[in-house]
Amino acid sequence: MKKTKLAASLLAVSMLATTVLAGCDNTQNNSSTSNNSQNSDSSSGDNTSSDSGSEGPSADAAWKATLSYADGTEIRMACGYNKVNTGITFDAGTAGDGVTLADGKTYHTGDLKPTWAALQDTLKVKLTNKFTGAGSASQEWAAWKDQLDQVDFVAGGAAELSAAGSDGMLLNIGQYLDSMPYFKAYLDRNPIVRLSITGSVAGQNKGAIYFSPYFDGVNDIERMPLMRTDWVVKLLDGPADASDITTSDQLKDYAYQPYMPTSGTVSVDVVKLDGSDKETITKDYSKYGNIVDKMNQAGAMDGKNAVKMLREYIDATYNGYYGETRSNLFVGQNAAWDADELVALLRCVVSNSATLNADGKKVQGLFSREDSNNQRRVDMFRFAGTLFGVRGLESRQDYLYVGNDNKLHDARTEQDTYVALERMNQMAKEGLISEGFITGTDENAKTENYLADDAGFMHYDYSQTQTLYNETKLQEGEEYTAVMVPVARWNDGTGEQFMRFTESWRSVKTDGWAISLAGLGYTKDNVPKTAAELNDKAKALLTIIDYAYSKEGMILMSYGPKEFYKDETFNFNGEEWPVLSDQNAKDLWDIGKGNYTNYARYYIGSTLSFVKSQAFEYQCTCDAGKKGAGYISNAIALGTIKHPELALADNAWYTSVPTVLPLTSAESQTINDYGNLSTMFSTSSKKQNLLVDLIVMGYGSDTFSDAAGAVAKVKEWGGDQALETRNAAWDRLKEYYTSL
Repeated sequence: MKKTKLAASLLAVSMLATTVLAGCDNTQNNSSTSNNSQNSDSSSGDNTSSDSGSEGPSADAAWKATLSYADGTEIRMACGYNKVNTGITFDAGTAGDGVTLADGKTYHTGDLKPTWAALQDTLKVKLTNKFTGAGSASQEWAAWKDQLDQVDFVAGGAAELSAAGSDGMLLNIGQYLDSMPYFKAYLDRNPIVRLSITGSVAGQNKGAIYFSPYFDGVNDIERMPLMRTDWVVKLLDGPADASDITTSDQLKDYAYQPYMPTSGTVSVDVVKLDGSDKETITKDYSKYGNIVDKMNQAGAMDGKNAVKMLREYIDATYNGYYGETRSNLFVGQNAAWDADELVALLRCVVSNSATLNADGKKVQGLFSREDSNNQRRVDMFRFAGTLFGVRGLESRQDYLYVGNDNKLHDARTEQDTYVALERMNQMAKEGLISEGFITGTDENAKTENYLADDAGFMHYDYSQTQTLYNETKLQEGEEYTAVMVPVARWNDGTGEQFMRFTESWRSVKTDGWAISLAGLGYTKDNVPKTAAELNDKAKALLTIIDYAYSKEGMILMSYGPKEFYKDETFNFNGEEWPVLSDQNAKDLWDIGKGNYTNYARYYIGSTLSFVKSQAFEYQCTCDAGKKGAGYISNAIALGTIKHPELALADNAWYTSVPTVLPLTSAESQTINDYGNLSTMFSTSSKKQNLLVDLIVMGYGSDTFSDAAGAVAKVKEWGGDQALETRNAAWDRLKEYYTSL
């Protein structure tokens, strides 16, 4: 049984810069405001503003309401995050016999969670929970769409809410933006957010917005490569002759072929080891050759010789840059690893179980969070996109990305996608991908078990929830944390180059909350044209949305009420955010078992919708997790990791694809008619995804004979026609935005 480490270090955030928290008094004033100072938007990592020059209310100014309504106005909320226990009130499973939280209050079944109790008090409304917890936003919408007179605020999938709005079922929020100054300013600063929620760009509903967007963090990296970094140190930082490796296993026959060059040099920008700046280093293949090519030429070998070759390669190819700490090629702030070097490392990992696992249990290389769950298995092809420079595999919408021609492209119709998956299949043939992933049936093959048993090396996932296992599954001296995004060949339209790029960038998610016209007592034909003419219920609902985009509202929707944080702040990505209270940090572990997202949703009631600041989540990340994520954040800030922008970028290749497009009903039906494009490429837990299947089985089937055959098959299924339909909507959307 492995010992667990104490989480006491989370009770103190020693590096925080303490200041007095300003502008966060939870008071309401239902009078008009015309504060025109600029509200700067949080931009994770790069410390650059996403402001578009528009004026808006100050982020730090005390919030003031624009619309007036009667105190105690009732709002019926069919809103939450998928399940009953992540609604706005406590259920029996979360409350039990009563749960006491950081505000000193004891909550029982049916009580509003702290965030929503505070919002009710601040905005002087009465919140009534109608949430069914049907299982997803789309299922929640399905439960209410035929009885919308029974609810006021309702959750749903973004595309279906936009369609319902066009059919006259939902309030057009966009019509009242002038009375929602905080929300309007946020949209002005983040054009892709505005475009992602625009439901119509033509006719009398031009510019319509039918739902408030949901962000699980925004303008920040999402998934990261995660490694047992102590294993990398153990394998690479010994003597060049690998005399420290005593017992090892034989490698399987080689299948993977080089991706990077086999001769010449490649220049790579890295962050300096001390994190102070960036510098350019060289991969010089004339000194040793490509490591995969050299291993393949050498033929059959055991783990000891694989380690010896990789150590020699690092010393020669980087001209001693990494010195005796060769592990920094992968785990350092100055890491420069690429796909071929990772394959070489994986060969070392899987053939050295005796060195890495004290019990001698077979060590697996790449795995997914739950190897039997398709919803998690798809992270393997997402990682393939990062490894091999392929866009669209980690898209905000289906498999789409914006090319430098400012047109939408679909990764499923491009041969590079299938070449990358073939490379992943080659890795699978060598045994570098876990047996659990290959079979897809072992429900015990998941992160916590791999780490607890010292049986898994690496996967691609979210940092906070996965690195918390440092506190619960690993022993002292063992470490599982994020490592730098790999160097790959990317072509952004300016020519192919070796650089780091991540498509895993947080933006609008595919769920949202909408306002029911029937709930308000309106039909599509008698909705007031101005906010001042709306009834109290409508004004209160617009106020809730607007409040959520003030700094005070963002703090509430992220942290919960003021009792859950201190009157101190720290600098997070260029902005001041609160330090969570000591009791809140303790409850994270005592009640939430260290999982920030579950704790916030189940107990505090935050992060259910609107904008979640990553500042709270960062503080809930264990020290090991902070280290790796901090390296990546610094690399983004210094420009050595590039990413999509939440704006119409000068080079359109860097434009984040909108989460939803303003498709007409006829266009939506056209896309739906190409059913294989959804059923064969699903990311749902119990569905099929052919991209995952290709990693496991490779080519040669009747469906996908080879990479070219895969493209042909997807086009046969309507890939080109669906893409053409979406591009028509994208062109209209761009034209609309230009006209604003």
